[in-house]
Amino acid sequence: MSARPADPSAPPQAAAPEQAAAVPARADTPCVAVCSTTFDEICRGCGRTVAEVAHWVSMNAEQKEAVWQRILAQGYPRRNT
Repeated sequence: MSARPADPSAPPQAAAPEQAAAVPARADTPCVAVCSTTFDEICRGCGRTVAEVAHWVSMNAEQKEAVWQRILAQGYPRRNT
């Protein structure tokens, strides 16, 4: 028996669980709307530098991931509770 070609009008299939697990589930930005850089160049809410905040939308995925890794290791993002 030969395999049938895929139906081009069918919706795309979900990624296999092992593929989906490889990509960390994160928000688009570390911003938590607790913005303050009053005393230094680091936001006390998200942990990013002023330059990282300003250039976030133009950063590529690898650059953003590097920032995420650093801020998570430093205990950010922080929310007022």
